[in-house]
Amino acid sequence: MSTPRRIEVSHAGSLPRTPELIAANEARELADDGLTLKRTPEFDKLLTEAVVDLVQRQHDLGVTIVGDGEYGKAMTSAVDYGAWWSYSFQRVAGLEVTGEDIFSQPTVRSEPGRVRLTSFPDRRDWQLFHDAYTDPSSGISTGKTATAFPATTGPLRYVGQEAIASDIANLLTGLEAAGLPRSQGFITSLSPGSGARISNRHYATEEEHIWAWAEVMREEYRAVLDAGLTLQVDDPSIAENWDQINPEPSVEDYRAFTRVRVEALNHALRGLPTDRVRFHLCWGSWHGPHTTDVEFKHIADLMLQIDAGSYSFEAANVRHEHEWKVWRDVQLPAGKKIVPGIVSHATNVVEHPELVADRIERFASVVGPENVVASTDCGLGGRIHPQIATAKLASLAEGARIAGQRLFG
Repeated sequence: MSTPRRIEVSHAGSLPRTPELIAANEARELADDGLTLKRTPEFDKLLTEAVVDLVQRQHDLGVTIVGDGEYGKAMTSAVDYGAWWSYSFQRVAGLEVTGEDIFSQPTVRSEPGRVRLTSFPDRRDWQLFHDAYTDPSSGISTGKTATAFPATTGPLRYVGQEAIASDIANLLTGLEAAGLPRSQGFITSLSPGSGARISNRHYATEEEHIWAWAEVMREEYRAVLDAGLTLQVDDPSIAENWDQINPEPSVEDYRAFTRVRVEALNHALRGLPTDRVRFHLCWGSWHGPHTTDVEFKHIADLMLQIDAGSYSFEAANVRHEHEWKVWRDVQLPAGKKIVPGIVSHATNVVEHPELVADRIERFASVVGPENVVASTDCGLGGRIHPQIATAKLASLAEGARIAGQRLFG
């Protein structure tokens, strides 16, 4: 008997931590390097139990491709917008806290043909809405946390073998307990381009710095894939860098700047099973106007040059929802899938299942329903209340069920 066709349901990675896990993370001691959090048997046991419970809750809600919620990626607070990124600092040698980070580094100006990233506060969206960003009552989050951002001061080397092994073991335990195959579990990992956004004080060029990150992260990629799981490579930098270049670059210059990051990622993925690699692109998860985001049409084809089997991107975000029409002009390669965001992390309003179904059907109409996986725009952890996150995932699953009935009969 053949398996009924359906719209698969997933999410972008981060899910709200439990109060117990947040408290346990905050109680962990910082090692002498100022970056690494110490582990204890008590914490590891709590972490395993939390992941096992989370996998079951996802399954019960109707999520069919589940993750570990990024629970094993250390965080310092309940609202840590940098958790997806800063976890890597604890898994890579050659980094040092220098007192200069992405929020305090000097302003950098770009020129035609020479694109350079500036500090976070000098982003064009942050400058355009300066009053709103500096008003604590505005509801806008800058994404700044207490996380220490280091600089690269020596040769980069992956030292996160124990941490990624723990992530893998916890998710496998959760999948087994829920009666799910390994193929329905995914773990997120940082892209070389995103890792290289920290200050470089060691490598001769920024390109050399990026390629060093590619070699480092490849080890984590291989560990996830060797375990039979799906790897999601998180790379907001592909789209988000645009807003961090001041003044606004030409599209041609930005594409050339971005192509280096695509090539570095493909180098890190060389020889790995493409069908179990998922790439995630977003415009930055902070809650802000996003009026200076790059248009998806300028980078969609570059995204498809990444050696992945599926591509995750924001599509429920009201700044980008209209861009589903890009797929009328961009050809999805045979055998590939898209994983559009159908519910958003940027609003507390829970999307109605009928709206969810409508959004899914839009994409199905241009790439085929068999090539669509319904997901979230970005991670829900730290962005919305856990109760609302649960409601959004439930609505996502119900909307996917409705869309599946309409599309497959």
